[in-house]
Amino acid sequence: MAKRSKIAQEAYDIAKPYAEQMGFDLVDAEYKKEGQSMFLRLFIDRKGGISTDDCEALSKVVDPILDEKLHHDADYFEVSSPGLTRPLQDLSDYRRYEGELIDVNLFKADETGVKSFTGRIVGVNDDKVSFEKDNGTRSELMLQDISKAVRHLDF
Repeated sequence: MAKRSKIAQEAYDIAKPYAEQMGFDLVDAEYKKEGQSMFLRLFIDRKGGISTDDCEALSKVVDPILDEKLHHDADYFEVSSPGLTRPLQDLSDYRRYEGELIDVNLFKADETGVKSFTGRIVGVNDDKVSFEKDNGTRSELMLQDISKAVRHLDF
């Protein structure tokens, strides 16, 4: 789970069931100062991606609820996609991107001496993620052994 401020966690807890009802994964929340203003941001995702219409729809539902239940006022409230390059953090992220190519860095080299690779997520269960590498080999890794994983982007 991401480290959040107390206010961001409270907003996350309030918004999560509404996001889920609308078919979104609430992946993070932040409450932070930018310039002279305080921003509250919710980040949503789902398999296939998020559109600006999705962000707007959740914002319209959650904004009045946060105004009523959240014990702090933000100057600005936003709902956003986490972005294409957001690192995968927990098993729900790996499940969401199952079947996609991921750039993976490990804390230490695996049994073949490899410390980083690109592979397709072919399975997620318990605390393990299975990848198929370009050469056809498969690796099953404990989530705790992955130092960083991001979606592989080709331009």
